[in-house]
This record gives sequence, C-alpha cells and structure tokens, in this order.
Amino acid sequence: MSDLQELSLAPQHLLDALHQVIPDSSLLRQTLPNTSIDLWLIPPDLPTERMDDEVIRRIWSDTPYWIFCWASGLSMAQWLLAEPERVRGKTVLDFGAGSGVVAIAAKLAGAARVIACDIDLVSLASCRENAELNNVTLEYLADLYQLDEQVDVLLAADVLYDQSNRFFLDEFLRFGKEVWVADSRVKNFSHPQYVKEGERSASTWPDLDEANEFRNVSFYRTL
Repeated sequence: MSDLQELSLAPQHLLDALHQVIPDSSLLRQTLPNTSIDLWLIPPDLPTERMDDEVIRRIWSDTPYWIFCWASGLSMAQWLLAEPERVRGKTVLDFGAGSGVVAIAAKLAGAARVIACDIDLVSLASCRENAELNNVTLEYLADLYQLDEQVDVLLAADVLYDQSNRFFLDEFLRFGKEVWVADSRVKNFSHPQYVKEGERSASTWPDLDEANEFRNVSFYRTL
C-alpha cells in the first residue's frame, strides 16, 4: 500500500464535511512517519494560494482538526507503539481524539478497550473511518461527562492550545487513574498534580512547515 492513495476511495461523508469548509479539497490515505498507521488526511500539496478570504475565514473559525495529524498526536502515537506496556491490557480514553491517531495507536499497542472522545461529531466519524483503515475496533463518546467509569489511562494530545481548555487538567483527574498529556504549544505548563516526563520531536502531518518550536512535544503525566 503506497503512502498516498486514490481520492476515489475517500469516504464521501468525510469529503462532504470537508467541502463545507474547504471547497474542492480532497482526502488522501497517508501512512504516518515511523508508524504503521494510515489516516484519511488533507493532501500535502493543499493549494492555499488559491483560497479566497471566505475560505480562509471558515478554516480559522471552524477548523476541521481531523484533516491533520497534529505533532503532539503523532508523537504520542509513536510513543505508544514504542512503549506498548503503557496501555497493554488497559482501558484507555483518547480525549479530543480528532483523527483518532492516539486511540488507534493505543489499540495497536494492545489496550483492551479504547474510547475515542471528541465533541465534534465529524471528528468521531473520521475516527471510525480511520479505525477501519487500521483494522481496529474503538468505542466512541461525544461527551466526557457521559463516561460512567474511571478509565485506566486517559490520553490527551494537543488540547491545551486554547487557554480556556486548561480546566480539563483538573477534570482529567476525575476520569483517569493515570493521565498523560502531550503538547507542543504550551510553554508555561504548571499544575501541582502533573509532572513533566520528557520531550519528543514530531511535526504535524502533512507538514505545515510550522516553526521549529512547535515540533518539540512535551509529555506530562499525573503524579
């Protein structure tokens, strides 16, 4: 299977959702760097120079996060595949799942159950399609507060970019016995219940040619 697959194979309902934000765009099946994971993502050669102001406005106001594999998500997925003992045999929740890359990696790493959680229903649809690409079975949840159990491991990648999301650091403690957070954009992370565990390097895929500072992903875990 090549890294880039034919557009005709892309799920039509995902294309329809994408076209509401970026008309005439496409989705391609792509294999993520240093993994065996395939995802439906925006093509690397997205012609941004041909986008009019209205399209740019829609992208910023209604960003379809699931069309990219963001650096922190890719880094966390690579970490899980390299250290499967972190989740093997456990119940795992991927918060803010987006494309589902972290959830898929957790399942491939041997997690007993994996729940992809995202408030965006199109993102959950993307998770379903991407899970099918990788022959894994996930569970899906649109509202964290509907979780009726405490999972063994709660994973969250690239969800702290918005200052208003910081309160989730406290909420995660309620829903996960162990919490891991990966982020490349927060430089002043400080919380008494979390400790910095290390750093990994990754870039958003397809590569957005972001500044080098956003390619450095910090990992935090609960004490």
